[in-house]
Amino acid sequence: MTFGISAFRPDGAPLPNAPLPDAVDLAIIGGGVIGIATALFAARAGLSVVVLEKGRVAGEQSSRNWGWIRVQGRDRSEIPITLEAQELWKALDTDTHGRLGLRQIGVTYLARTDSDMEGYQRWLDIAAPFNVSSHLSDRAAMRELMGEPNAPWVGALHTPTDMKAEPWIAVPELARLAESDGARIIEGCAVRTLDRAAGRVTGVVTELGRIRAEQVVLAGGAWSSLFLRRHGVDIPQLSVRSTVLATGPLPQVLATGAVDDRMAMRPREDGGYTLAPSAYGELFLGPDALRHVRRYLPLAMTGEFDVHLRRPAPRGYPDAISTPRQWSAGEQSPFERMRVLNPAPNAEKVSELTRRFAQLYPQVGAVPVQTAWAGMIDVLPDVVPVVDHVAALPGLIVATGMCGHGFGIGPAFGRILCYMVRGQSTGHDLGRFTMARFTDGSRLRPGPNL
Repeated sequence: MTFGISAFRPDGAPLPNAPLPDAVDLAIIGGGVIGIATALFAARAGLSVVVLEKGRVAGEQSSRNWGWIRVQGRDRSEIPITLEAQELWKALDTDTHGRLGLRQIGVTYLARTDSDMEGYQRWLDIAAPFNVSSHLSDRAAMRELMGEPNAPWVGALHTPTDMKAEPWIAVPELARLAESDGARIIEGCAVRTLDRAAGRVTGVVTELGRIRAEQVVLAGGAWSSLFLRRHGVDIPQLSVRSTVLATGPLPQVLATGAVDDRMAMRPREDGGYTLAPSAYGELFLGPDALRHVRRYLPLAMTGEFDVHLRRPAPRGYPDAISTPRQWSAGEQSPFERMRVLNPAPNAEKVSELTRRFAQLYPQVGAVPVQTAWAGMIDVLPDVVPVVDHVAALPGLIVATGMCGHGFGIGPAFGRILCYMVRGQSTGHDLGRFTMARFTDGSRLRPGPNL
């Protein structure tokens, strides 16, 4: 199977690549890394499963991220899950005969000040019970690791066992693996609404018809809150634009994934580098952004996130003023009107990134831009996801708001979601990821911006 839409209906909509099943054990909304990994493990567990993707597999954030698979800097609740994810990535790379672009290159957080190093030490103290490989490096060790950069960094936090994969390659490969294990993956087929009867979810209504399902997993990324609100469930999820670029092939001066307070960088399989602003995000204004601003104030007050307000969200975006918040199962949904959320990159940031990299490594010469892109990162006010049963909609499980962490942690959450569907113990404490934390009066505790 070749993932990626290449055929279209007369009305211009993508032509689905498989017929709809009448009924399944599990229907998954969204063909990103979370949805695909859930399908893979569910199929291996013997469940009949279908993934329904409005556009194409990994068309949005799952192919647009940095490609890091890191334990370093994770929230304490995510550390054991990410450790599991790293082991699963290794096994899945073996299953795909090494086609994921998986490499153990390590991740390095660079410090400009002694205060930065003290912050890294605080995280190390939190992570100590999990026996992570992370350690502090002094200036001399950092400079050797980083290829003798032209930079004022005083030291670093380094995790040698952290990894990377190539997102635009890895997620479609996982989809092929899931399909070979029995999952059905249907691109170009938007889910409009849930089907419900006797107080519980009984399936989904797609643009092409109904599918009965014992359970449904919503893994819709930036679109999840819009879908939930249509069904009477409100979560304070927003999306921010992040710009990324790929350079052309360059001398290999850097062998690790690294980030400071301005730029993230890592080597790629094609001999170039992936570059991105480190904590810079752009929030397009819309009704949800205005409704939820109060919930994000504590996060903004930390000063750890460089988020810039932009003009109202473009037409068709999940939080655009003109995007419908209500629609019926028999009419076109917002998910059909915008098959792939494809924001333009910030051209000013692209120029800034190439300039900064050339300043850090003048020995590489001019830094050519091979391509640049942007993605909309689904975020929540405490910078950790929701992975939970939806109490108001029995039969529905939601996994969203991955806050830029979804790619690396995806296989483990896929395994966890499979166990949740089957009613088994997940093996992890998921108390940090409940939906109720936004409604039960709990004080939100932001995760680390590391």
